[in-house]
Amino acid sequence: MNAPASPADALRASVTALLDGLPPRQAAGAVERLIASYRGDTPTHAPILRDRADVAAYAAYRMPATFEAVRSALEAFADAVPGWTPGSHVDVGGGTGAATWAVTATWDGTRPVTVLDWAEPALALGREIAAANPALRDASWERARIGTALTLGPADLVTVSYVLNELAGADRAALVDAAADAARAVVIVEAGTPAGYERVIEARDRLVRAGFRVAAPCPHSAACPIVAGTDWCHFSARVSRSSLHRQVKGGSLAYEDEKFSYVAATRLPAEPAPNRVVRRPQIRKGQVLLDLCEAEERLGRTTVTKRHGGLYRAARDADWGDPWPPQDPPV
Repeated sequence: MNAPASPADALRASVTALLDGLPPRQAAGAVERLIASYRGDTPTHAPILRDRADVAAYAAYRMPATFEAVRSALEAFADAVPGWTPGSHVDVGGGTGAATWAVTATWDGTRPVTVLDWAEPALALGREIAAANPALRDASWERARIGTALTLGPADLVTVSYVLNELAGADRAALVDAAADAARAVVIVEAGTPAGYERVIEARDRLVRAGFRVAAPCPHSAACPIVAGTDWCHFSARVSRSSLHRQVKGGSLAYEDEKFSYVAATRLPAEPAPNRVVRRPQIRKGQVLLDLCEAEERLGRTTVTKRHGGLYRAARDADWGDPWPPQDPPV
């Protein structure tokens, strides 16, 4: 008997099937237009995804990348809050539900799941795709205006992924406040751009003021040590590239790297990473240079050499976004 497909594999197969019958040129054109809308910094006052063709093309193009970015953020959160499993999940602005799939890939079991979005075609398609995931078959897909009028019922976990860029400042603040009022844990993911990072920091500050503790990626809940305008904190998740990705981007590689910024904050007891690797490690002859966000509320660089033994081997295996040092370094 074949083992059940992982959430990642099941999602990939489901979104690939969406393009059956949709002319490749139409799919590529829809994706290019929608990417321009999503990357813009001007908030919209109508759903960006207008009909099934829009939703199918964009879901096939973006859902795997959103899934991998959110899963990376959730895994960092789960590491900081070991032993905890959310008993309920609300995905705000979830569209076709990529974040709900990421939650099922992070924690076993089923839980009440609600996806809120203002685009009915996205909700309808999300419900259709979710049939391939046993943990999501009873999920509730509800139309809601995301903004100052939003109210949320109590939930263990609220996710907000790639939504804040669509909202004006007052709506962003209202959404974060509503999530803080409702949830025990809030995970927010945005594009890994300077503007995306600024939106994440704005949300992070509001969550901390509401009494939340940052569980990831930061080793602390103090102000971000990055001087505004000089740099930005972001991470990377590898995504298998579909034929639609290659068609739209003209690339030949079988993968691409999704850059994202995020904050995972909670009212639960948390054990943040002692330090976080915030750049790709630089491997030199006999040494590894690690750029870290440190628990001492500063950015620093540490050099790990061969004389550090097992720690050196761990540094050679370290990746961008990893905690440092590892809990059980090689001997």
